[in-house]
Formats: sequence, structure tokens, C-alpha cells
Amino acid sequence: MRTPALIPTLLLIAALAAPGAVPASECAPRVRDAWVRLPPASMPMLAGFARIENPCPVPVTIVGARSPLFGDVSLHETRLVNGVSRMRAVPDLRIAPDGAATLKPGGLHLMLMQPTGPLKPGSRVVVEFLLSKGGPLRAEFEARKPAP
Repeated sequence: MRTPALIPTLLLIAALAAPGAVPASECAPRVRDAWVRLPPASMPMLAGFARIENPCPVPVTIVGARSPLFGDVSLHETRLVNGVSRMRAVPDLRIAPDGAATLKPGGLHLMLMQPTGPLKPGSRVVVEFLLSKGGPLRAEFEARKPAP
């Protein structure tokens, strides 16, 4: 066997033998534990939370979001500044290779504004995250009442 032909074969064997290795062409981020907090009364905005994982060997950047059930969906972050809680829009969210981003109350979250109708506990909300390369990344969020 000639050496040039052996190199691609060895690379393929190494990639298949590596534990947890996923070829970049088959790699995709995933959304877990996705939920939307239902407000105690009808409101023009809700918040969404989830864990977005990137098992890929390259970073993933979320540049927006959309949902057929809301007129506007965006990423926001809540921070404490000089003792005052402030919320600001996040234009993009970079998730490192083999990393994750957690959208949670009091931190990074989705703002779901201008609902097209009321939601009930257990309702499913489809959200598509727009990726800078590839995508969109589709996720289902469950509508839930906040814990007491």
C-alpha cells in the first residue's frame, strides 16, 4: 500500500475510534429542557428558558430567534448593575465547541413578545433559533406556570 493512500484511511479510523467524536458535517446543536413561563395574568410578553448545547468541534453562533406564536422573539440578558436589575438585548450568542448556554430566570433568556393568542399549561411553543452558519435550530418549549 502506498503511503498517500494510507493517510486518509488512518484519519478515518482515528475519527471513528475517538470516543464521542462526531464529524463536523453531521454535528448540530441541540436544545434541552425548554420551557416558557406563563404569567399570572395575560401579558404582551413572556420569557423562555432552555439549555442549548453545542457538541460540535466548532463554535455555533445564534443570531436571532422566531416563533409563529409571537410577533417578536429575541435574546435578552438580565444583569445587576449598581444594585439595579437591568435587561438588555443580546445581538448574538456564541456557544463554544463542546459548550452550552443556559437560558434561565434572572440571566440570559428569550423574550417572547406580541403573542398571537393565549397559552395554557402544557401548550407547545415552537421556536427556531437562527444560526450564523446553517440552521435554523428548531425547538419545542413547554408552557408552564412558575413554581410557587
